[in-house]
Amino acid sequence: MIKPVIIGDCALYQGDCLEVLPTLNGVDAIITSPPYDSLRDYGENQSIFDWPRFVAPLAKGLLSGGVLVWNVADAVENGSETGSSFRQALAFMDAGLRLHDTMLYLKTNVNFPDAVRYENGFEFMFVFSNGPPATFNPIKDRPNKYAGLAMHGTDRQRDGSLKPISGLGRLVNRNGKRFNWWFLTNNQPDNGHPAPMPYAMAADHITTWTNTGDTILDPFMGSGTTGVACAKMGRKFIGIELEPKHFDIACKRIEDAYAQPDLFVQPPENLVQEPLV
Repeated sequence: MIKPVIIGDCALYQGDCLEVLPTLNGVDAIITSPPYDSLRDYGENQSIFDWPRFVAPLAKGLLSGGVLVWNVADAVENGSETGSSFRQALAFMDAGLRLHDTMLYLKTNVNFPDAVRYENGFEFMFVFSNGPPATFNPIKDRPNKYAGLAMHGTDRQRDGSLKPISGLGRLVNRNGKRFNWWFLTNNQPDNGHPAPMPYAMAADHITTWTNTGDTILDPFMGSGTTGVACAKMGRKFIGIELEPKHFDIACKRIEDAYAQPDLFVQPPENLVQEPLV
């Protein structure tokens, strides 16, 4: 049995998550960025990501109302996209989870420019849930173009008729709930991992789908970004990483997160979304 390294409220396992998952209790959320096809070299222990093996164990590990955030992208092979992201989404649905939201992570740079297609500037952030999500703390930092004005307009019904909107006459708030596309800057320093998750991605999903004291799992922990955010935000964390050198990086980063006083923690950069409404 693999024994964890305990750092604060974090239990970190170095090994195969398929061996560790059956030993764990259910979790409130899974926030992870698994290997993307063959887009990155994750080390000698992870040559091919055999994703179908992980679907059922992860779906089973979510408590009722729990949420799985699955950040993925597709490789281009033989001139075409693999479609792995869509296959994974459908597989989780077949395993009994709801596809609660299909979100997009919009990037500030293009890693793999291609001469025969438009530049790929996004990745998926699929949000699955075990039944209705138990928690939703929407982040409201999108400026409203018509802030302070009275709401007006109509909604078209199924029969084609028009009905006044439900908030008719109510003043538009200064800031609105975010759209489900997030323009994130991945400004993580080089820590030896080939594809670190943006800190803001982890922190903002933790804010949205969990509460203080909840337990969050990252079965493909990598350099430990989800764990760092959990340490700073008062969540319990379980991390699993197969590659020893990446596991050591994660342990060091999470140790540093607990050692650094919160007063000096740099919060994630504010996400910017243009006011469309």
